[in-house]
Amino acid sequence: MTTWKKSFSVGKSPCNRPGIAAVAVIGVLGWNMTARAGYESAEYKVIETDGKFEIREYPDLMLASTTTQIDAQGRDGSFMKLFRYISGANHAEQKISMTTPVFMEKDETEAQMGFVMPKEVAVAGTPQPTGEGVAIRKRAGGRFAVIRFSGRLSEKLAKENETKLRDWMKTKNLTAAQTNSGDPESTNVESASYDPPFTPGPLRRNEVLIRLAQ
Repeated sequence: MTTWKKSFSVGKSPCNRPGIAAVAVIGVLGWNMTARAGYESAEYKVIETDGKFEIREYPDLMLASTTTQIDAQGRDGSFMKLFRYISGANHAEQKISMTTPVFMEKDETEAQMGFVMPKEVAVAGTPQPTGEGVAIRKRAGGRFAVIRFSGRLSEKLAKENETKLRDWMKTKNLTAAQTNSGDPESTNVESASYDPPFTPGPLRRNEVLIRLAQ
């Protein structure tokens, strides 16, 4: 025990600080991966990988979702509505496990957020919500172009990566699917977040997904 204390005190010297810092970084990375791995994640098949870009095939997914008006500060309360739903605010009074990712879509006036239902819940039958503003919907499967990035997810960061993704799609001759409006400039774009709110920005996993034309 005495020997350990003496060797530990040497670690205070400047020459050993990089080693301590490296251990700390490894510890944080390990903690973050463990926290993320604790959640069931939406399944998909990777068709192609090109650095931070991918083409994925998703099956149909069941989502608890909200579509709400955005207030002047950009807040809409979607997360708490969905959190109450999985905490038991449903007709079965069932507590539903959190999953990843949280899917988000946004235009100038409305924001949509969706929690993916665990496979077991989706197969058994997703309970209907009792609270206002939450609906159960199917996210249709299909192929998506995806870019992965870190940082605190914001509208600006998502838009920057959407632009990068669209530029990459051009090099691959990939065409985005149109929405029901038929407007060629209006396409199915989603952002996705995989981490708890307390995860540091550099360690966060974020994605932008664009549905591809069939």
